[in-house]
Amino acid sequence: MMPEFINVSGGPTKPEALAVSLFKLNAKAGDVFADVGCGTGLVSIELSKIVPDLKIIAIDAREEAINATTQNFKSFNIKNSQIILGESSSVINNLEKIDCAFVGGTKNITEVLNSLFKCKARSIVVNAVRIETVVCVINHMKKLGIYDETVLLSASRGYDLMGETMFKPENPVFIICGSRKEKEV
Repeated sequence: MMPEFINVSGGPTKPEALAVSLFKLNAKAGDVFADVGCGTGLVSIELSKIVPDLKIIAIDAREEAINATTQNFKSFNIKNSQIILGESSSVINNLEKIDCAFVGGTKNITEVLNSLFKCKARSIVVNAVRIETVVCVINHMKKLGIYDETVLLSASRGYDLMGETMFKPENPVFIICGSRKEKEV
């Protein structure tokens, strides 16, 4: 039986965006993973299923998100983790190492990217829905020399309409990917 998953406003990340984001992270066994703007902790939970020996650092500035992540980690038996309440860039600046990071919250995004860059994060994946945020992230990643690509993901969900199936589109998600080149790590 599946444990009950606790939700918060603004989440969790949709399954299709989650699948592409996890693939783009290129996480490896033993990595230190930062889930920035962790919300419900879903990204960390799903990544821990496919990457062995992952150390998770889940960060969010919202107490309700930290409470949801704490409960969800407990329900899904996530052990090797640290859950931190605080402003993401400040928290990241106090960390010793981050190998890869998923950024689901875009508050103070340039400061967050700067902090991840200083921590020598090998790969960074940002999910955004607002065009202004997308442009800001792309431009800042380019400035840092880590920009790789942006993927626009648009999905539709089928539902019953008078005994037949109709599709209703979900809001599109931009998946912005950045990485350090091997010589920089």
